[in-house]
Amino acid sequence: MSDAIKHECGLAFIRLRKPFSYYQQQYGSVMYGLNKLYLLMEKQHNRGQDGAGIASVKLNVEPGYPFLHRMRSIETRAIADLFSQVGEEIADLEKYQPDIRNHPGLLKGHVRFLGELLLGHLRYGTQGKNNVEFCHPFIKRHTIQSRNLALAGNFNLVNTEELFGLVNIDPGVFQRQSDLAAMMEVVHHFLVMEDELTPGNPDLATVLRKSAKLFDGGYHIGGLVGNGDSFVMRDAHGIRPSYYYISDDVIVAASERAAIRTSFNVGENEVKELMPGQALIVKSDGSYAVEQILEPQERRACSFERIYFSRGNDEKIYRERSQLGYNLRDRVLKSIDYNLKNTIFSFIPNTAEVAFYGMVKGMEDYMNQIKIQRILSWGNDFDEEKLTEMINRKIRMEKIAIKDVKMRTFITEDSSRNEMVQHVYDITYGTVVPGQDTLVVIDDSIVRGTTLKESIVRMLARLKPKKIIVVSSAPQIRYPDCYGIDMSKLGDFIAFRAAIALIKERGMDDLLSRLQAECRELARMGQLHTKNLVKEIYHPFSAEEIAAKVAELITPSDIDFEVEVIFQTIESLHSACPTNTGDWYFTGNYPTPGGNRVVNQAFLNYMEGKNERGY
Repeated sequence: MSDAIKHECGLAFIRLRKPFSYYQQQYGSVMYGLNKLYLLMEKQHNRGQDGAGIASVKLNVEPGYPFLHRMRSIETRAIADLFSQVGEEIADLEKYQPDIRNHPGLLKGHVRFLGELLLGHLRYGTQGKNNVEFCHPFIKRHTIQSRNLALAGNFNLVNTEELFGLVNIDPGVFQRQSDLAAMMEVVHHFLVMEDELTPGNPDLATVLRKSAKLFDGGYHIGGLVGNGDSFVMRDAHGIRPSYYYISDDVIVAASERAAIRTSFNVGENEVKELMPGQALIVKSDGSYAVEQILEPQERRACSFERIYFSRGNDEKIYRERSQLGYNLRDRVLKSIDYNLKNTIFSFIPNTAEVAFYGMVKGMEDYMNQIKIQRILSWGNDFDEEKLTEMINRKIRMEKIAIKDVKMRTFITEDSSRNEMVQHVYDITYGTVVPGQDTLVVIDDSIVRGTTLKESIVRMLARLKPKKIIVVSSAPQIRYPDCYGIDMSKLGDFIAFRAAIALIKERGMDDLLSRLQAECRELARMGQLHTKNLVKEIYHPFSAEEIAAKVAELITPSDIDFEVEVIFQTIESLHSACPTNTGDWYFTGNYPTPGGNRVVNQAFLNYMEGKNERGY
């Protein structure tokens, strides 16, 4: 993605079902669980690089000894930092007892994170500051063991203020900035209530049913309870991804199927999807159940997971990203007037590569159809040379855009900073016939358009092509997200800026004034959540008109050739990714009422010149 946006967070959960001595005998290491937790987190490191955290709960600990531990880091390589600290702890023990690894019970007593229940989290800071206090897991400690709780998740909530009120808590400055703090207070509130009814053995299904019905957002959460119970839960719309794997040895859950498959070397069908509104609840004795906590709603799994966020080594995601590229074939062919001889295809590294292969496959299929038609039309009028020339025609592919080192600059002057930004990407010289070849470059999505204008298009222009076509494997991003992605300000979206530009060009400013007045009235009545008024901004214009204006906005003023932008359609997106139909950032059709409130508030913020989040 040329304009990077914050990824989803990542969750890793492990419940060991056997004694530590078993893992030492079976797998050669008492550290089996921690090693697997490390793998699960590293295989999802794409999901969060602002920080990481781990928590553990130990079973059957003697009274008076700690059983719940938590460690977090915001170091550059946070996962490695966490597990190196665990390693140093063991190394210090080995100085005094070199064979301590051969004594699982003794090692468990001295290594804080050698617990049967393990929870890991990778954080991208969407709400809250990027310091260690905001890293998951959060913990609530209590003198009663079964009222201790560690909680982490991949989610955003849009009703945190209401949640604090529901449990009669006046949040502090820190709590107001963290939706996990609000979720933690609610879950812990009902955990304590249930523990009062059945001391030492609270019913987690009841706790989750009472808690989750209050949450407005998308979430995949994991929790460890001090008595040895644990859970993983997914929101009722299935917005955030959730997968699990169960064997006689372990119970595992994570945000990505491929991470579990790789870490435990298991087949695709062995890893199950936790369905919308369900929770995987594991008791302290290692037994488990998948409970329907919330009535499942219309499935609105995030389509950005398939386009960009999740790692592409999942076979289904790989196929879907390839199909996204393939689906753009006909529109690109029309744009280049079917002139493949003078067209070069490339991609904007690195996440658009799979969609690029799909687009090229589409071009190859088209070219092969043309070859067959031409050869058949010759009848017997051909020779070896003519046939060889036709068969050897190929799609022209080049790696033209190269992502260079991550450049940072101390320069604050805008003109100088823009000069530096140009060099985030470099180009491969000598690949284009100046004034003759068209360049087609595919990106997985276009969010702000800043890097396209200031770096990519400007750099590609040095090759002096006849035309540049920028292709997006995602549709136009028009609306904020409030369920996990850090896209909350309308003014950041180039599609929104394009629509505003068209409104001003056509003298339709009264539309903005009217919508602002309507938003204010809805806010006054506490009804911002009832409908998405921002849809009306796009209504007067076709998708092609907005795409044309986007192309104009990303074209530097000193470029003297045409730049075109082609976006994926909503229909072709859903045909490529049929199980992930969540598309509210493209269509404005939010799965929960909180989404409408966020988009309307974001519009008010834009109109009032406030550079702040919509929730």
